[in-house]
Amino acid sequence: MRARLAQREAALALVALLAGVLALTVTISTRSSSQKLPAPVGSYAALAGASEASAFAKHTICGVIVGPATEGVAHPVLPCGVRIYLTYRGRTALTQVIAHAPILPGAQFAVTGALARRLGLVGVRRINWSYAQAR
Repeated sequence: MRARLAQREAALALVALLAGVLALTVTISTRSSSQKLPAPVGSYAALAGASEASAFAKHTICGVIVGPATEGVAHPVLPCGVRIYLTYRGRTALTQVIAHAPILPGAQFAVTGALARRLGLVGVRRINWSYAQAR
């Protein structure tokens, strides 16, 4: 009786191990295929400026907590979560709308400090932007 119980436990452990390996394989292949960046759609020019550090630790209307490393943009019309490409002086970043905050005077986008540093954006400058193709 004990031998049968031991065999059954070993068989169940083997099935569980195989299921885990299969799940891991599916996860890895899904992650590697989702690593591709979406294609840009359209090309638009706009003015963008870095937002102030006073926004740190505040929730945006989009539900994002803005911190010193947060990369994103505020736009008065584009919906929360819309992914866009911003290009400034040859540097391009894929980001998303994280707020509908008041925009800087003369600018259509307010860029977080972290994203502004990544792009090399200082002050209010002309940028190019495009939508990221939906998957």
